[in-house]
Amino acid sequence: MLRVMEPAAIKTRQQAAQACVEILDTTFFKALCEPARIRVLRELVLKGRADVGSLASGLPQDRSVITRHLQVMERAGLVRSATEGRYTFYEIDAAAILRRLDDMTTLIRRLSPLCCPTKS
Repeated sequence: MLRVMEPAAIKTRQQAAQACVEILDTTFFKALCEPARIRVLRELVLKGRADVGSLASGLPQDRSVITRHLQVMERAGLVRSATEGRYTFYEIDAAAILRRLDDMTTLIRRLSPLCCPTKS
């Protein structure tokens, strides 16, 4: 869940600008800015739930690099993991991604009349 100022409490352009920066400058978007992470996400789409070894087999990076990318993506709420024995399996957390995007869309819709009104 996003932790930004409640839209009803935002009264000035400065507050709206700060809320926009907070919502857009998140670990969520930073995690998506790395092309290697996009390739990891692609592999997860293609393979579904997978362990690091399986993901690394389709990517040019070492397993340790893939593991670090997955950890960043998990902190950002893009993937979730489950450990079973010696293996950790990863999968895309679609519900969390959709909630995050919905929250962002809702906040931006509420802020747009204050920060960037449309001309009639």
